[in-house]
Amino acid sequence: MATLGLIGSGQIGSTLARIAVANGLDVVVSNSRGPETLADLVAELGPRATAGTPAEAAAAGDWVVVTIPLKAYQQVPVEPLVGKTVLDTNNYYADRDGTLPELEAGTTTSGELLQAHLERSHVVKVFNNIYFQHLAVLSRPKDAPDRSALPIAGDDAEGKARAVELLDALGFDAVDAGPLAESWRFGPGTDAYGRLYAEERDVNFTQRKAAPAQAAEVTGTLAAARR
Repeated sequence: MATLGLIGSGQIGSTLARIAVANGLDVVVSNSRGPETLADLVAELGPRATAGTPAEAAAAGDWVVVTIPLKAYQQVPVEPLVGKTVLDTNNYYADRDGTLPELEAGTTTSGELLQAHLERSHVVKVFNNIYFQHLAVLSRPKDAPDRSALPIAGDDAEGKARAVELLDALGFDAVDAGPLAESWRFGPGTDAYGRLYAEERDVNFTQRKAAPAQAAEVTGTLAAARR
C-alpha cells in the first residue's frame, strides 16, 4: 500500500491526510512539536494513520508533502528525502516569514528555495493555491464531470509525473504550469490563488462555497497571470 508522508499537519496537511486515507492511502503525519501532539488527528484518521517525526514521515512516504511556514524550510530533513518526490505547499508571506529579498525581487520562487535545500529530491509546487476548506470537499472520482484540476510546477519530468499520480489518487486532475520558476503564476496575489475554487471568483474566496475548476479554466488563468 502506498504511503503519503506529511511534514506539517496544519490546515492543509491534516486535510490532505483525510483525503489520502479516504482514497485508500496510508499516511504518516508529523509536525515540529512531536508525534504525541498528533494523537487526536491519528485517532480521527483511523488505522491507516500513524504519527512520527518529520524525518520518519520523510522516510516512510512514497510521496512527501512539505506544508510548513516557509521561514522553516531549511529545517526539512534532507537525507530521508533523497530521490523522492516532495510536494511543496508553501507560500511566502512576509508578515509571517520575514522579508526574503530574493522573493521580494522576484529573482527566485519559494519552490526553488526548497529545491535548492533538497537538491537531490524532486520538488513539485502544488496544493498552495487552494483554500483548505475547498480542498476538503472538491475531490472527485476519475472522469467525474466536475473534477477539479490543480496546477503543478517542477524542474524535472519524473517529479511531475509522480505528482500527477498522487493528484489522481486523491481525486484531482493536474495542469502543468512549467518549471518552479513559473510557480509564481499560482501564488498569492494571482487570480489562480484561492479564488479559482470558490463559487464566486473573487478576493473573498475564504468566505465562499467551494466550486470546481476544470483544467481549461486553470490553464487560461495561469497563462493570463502577470507579475
